[in-house]
Amino acid sequence: MCTEEMFGTFDAAQLKYDEKGLVPAIAQDHATGEILMMAWMNEAAVRKTLETGKVTYWSRSRQAFWIKGETSGHVQTLVDFRFDCDSDCILVLVEQTGPACHTNRRSCFYRAVRDGEAVELMKPMA
Repeated sequence: MCTEEMFGTFDAAQLKYDEKGLVPAIAQDHATGEILMMAWMNEAAVRKTLETGKVTYWSRSRQAFWIKGETSGHVQTLVDFRFDCDSDCILVLVEQTGPACHTNRRSCFYRAVRDGEAVELMKPMA
């Protein structure tokens, strides 16, 4: 799990946000490497994530912070915070409690194209 000492001097303003003040954030399971989901963060959400260790996104539809698991209990605890070479995409390595997807699946990336058809690779969690 992350600690304040790990991220205390990082300046979230050094990331490159788009014209809406957002940067894509990919959540990956720290233990398995599985890609769980993609969402958006603004500078304040990055700061909250680093300060609290609770992964916090920016909901574009609600125009509000979205702390993953706050209502569902499917919490994402920050293990590591990374960003790409252009500073315009975030990778959060997380400890995921329960499903990451709002469809109750482990990952939002549960669909694939096989032989020209869209297929589901995983069922909702029980």
